[in-house]
Amino acid sequence: MSSPFASNRSGMSRRNLLKGTGAVAAAGLAAPLLAACGDDDKSSGSSSGSDTSPITFGSNYSDAAPKDAFATLTQGATTSTKVPVTVNTTDHNTFQNNISNYLQGTPDSLATWFAGYRLQFFAAQGLLTPLDDVWDKIGGNFNDAAKSLSKGLDGHYYLVPIYNYPWVVFYNKSVFSSKGYTVPTTWDAYVALLKKMKSDGIVPQAFADKDGWPALGTFDIINLRTNGYDYHIKLMKHEVPWTDPGVTKVFDHWREIMPYMQSAANGRTWQDGAKALENKQAGLMFQGSNQVAANYDKKNLDDLDFFVYPAIDPQWGTDFMDAPADGFILPKKGKNQAAAKKVLEYIGTGDAEAAFLKTDAWDVGLAQGLQVPTYNAIQKKSVAEIAKCKNVSQFMDRDTVPDMANAMIKLIQQFIDDPTPGTIQTIQKNAESQAKTIFS
Repeated sequence: MSSPFASNRSGMSRRNLLKGTGAVAAAGLAAPLLAACGDDDKSSGSSSGSDTSPITFGSNYSDAAPKDAFATLTQGATTSTKVPVTVNTTDHNTFQNNISNYLQGTPDSLATWFAGYRLQFFAAQGLLTPLDDVWDKIGGNFNDAAKSLSKGLDGHYYLVPIYNYPWVVFYNKSVFSSKGYTVPTTWDAYVALLKKMKSDGIVPQAFADKDGWPALGTFDIINLRTNGYDYHIKLMKHEVPWTDPGVTKVFDHWREIMPYMQSAANGRTWQDGAKALENKQAGLMFQGSNQVAANYDKKNLDDLDFFVYPAIDPQWGTDFMDAPADGFILPKKGKNQAAAKKVLEYIGTGDAEAAFLKTDAWDVGLAQGLQVPTYNAIQKKSVAEIAKCKNVSQFMDRDTVPDMANAMIKLIQQFIDDPTPGTIQTIQKNAESQAKTIFS
């Protein structure tokens, strides 16, 4: 049986997405934690309830900063709609890893989720309620690219988006100033900077992959820089084999910089990696602003800056990046759907996004004409840099089918433990073998 996603992988123009706007993880197995988050009533969501009935909101905003921003959003929703909202927060990774059983069990009325294949996958399984009636009211707030991000393969809407964010290379301005470092724009200059940092006694690049997904972003960006956006998309669809020489090039470039990346990455969380950067133990960190900037103490945020990943092949330059979009879904089995849709109608407004972004100091909103006077330097630069891209990808664990993303998480962790040509060859063969089964 062919993948349900195989025929719908059109590229998204970042310029269109940002015009007027300012700017996943596994389909899990056992889900005891998430399954307990919803209402005790195991009936399906066909009972719509009153449009002011209480609802529950399943959230993966488990870190302190995004949790506060989400609390601001839901409080605003209650004030505007008169719908009481109870937030059930689950650890980010646990939420993602158990989402499949969660949606099939007793889910909350609403839940946080992602654009991309991870949305389309569960919509195709009939686990989400279409939101066309919500979009009839909020559609004017978003441009065509944002609308496309929110649709399933059947053309119906299943997501109300709120923000996206770039994956870029972060650094502390004070460190660059004191050491005389300059921002690299080419691969050779990047490698030279890493070598200089190591000679200066600094961990050149913070690196953490205990959660499995962060290193997927490194593969993505080197692939985009080495082979271009179309190649990356075809690889995610298995229209290019994993044994292709282009994939070997990606791992070979990565292998070149592994001696300058923080060791023992498979045993470190990304939060610890970000703290190594903030504490100036590390010189750089490649990750999403949604993680790095969100993890910084506010008193240190002014020292944080970033640059886009340097060019590898001049043919592609820096035309592409991962810039994932997040939003909210209506589980098919969630209770009080009339009230839940009313909350989504509020969330899909510029005022709601602006309120969220007053507390969120790292993401950029997607509503058109969004007025956010509180954008800091990181957010303003994020808007500008994402807007320069010809296309953006959504991140490997959102751009391919869940089973393939899971396979690559494990295989890339093998590479991290043993970044040798022999390991690369074994990984490629293994990835191709699994892809043939998954996409058959």
